[in-house]
Order: sequence, then structure tokens, then C-alpha cells
Amino acid sequence: MTEIKNVVVWSKDHCPFCVQAKNLLTMKNIPFEERNISQGPYTREQLLEACPEARTVPQIVIDGKIIGGFDRLQEYFDNQ
Repeated sequence: MTEIKNVVVWSKDHCPFCVQAKNLLTMKNIPFEERNISQGPYTREQLLEACPEARTVPQIVIDGKIIGGFDRLQEYFDNQ
């Protein structure tokens, strides 16, 4: 598996898929920065700047590459 250097998880409160994504990363001992758009300082607009195609959260960005949501994160690891 390629070494992962930087992970950003865009999330919001009360989002079960956000929790699952963060749990998967934690289980794999991969540190991540959470950017919660429910509590600030991050906003939905900043999420859309970072991930223009985003329609849902979580949105996961690994080493500058937009992975997508939880299902895509699972696929990412399955294909490593």
C-alpha cells in the first residue's frame, strides 16, 4: 500500500457515513483532519471549493485526490 501522507474528511454532525469513514481511518491507523461544516470554522462553501462535485458528506481527500464518500473510501482501500 502506498504511504498516505494527508487525509481530510469533510463531515457534518449526525452523519452515520461520516462516523463510519472516520472509524475506518482510525482502525487503519491513518491520521486525518476532520473539517466539520456543522460547527465551523469550515463552511459548505469551502467544502464545495475543495470538492466541487460534492453533493453529500463525508467527502474524503487523500493526498490531494478527491476520493468521495464512505463507499468510495472502502473501494479505495480494497484496491490498494
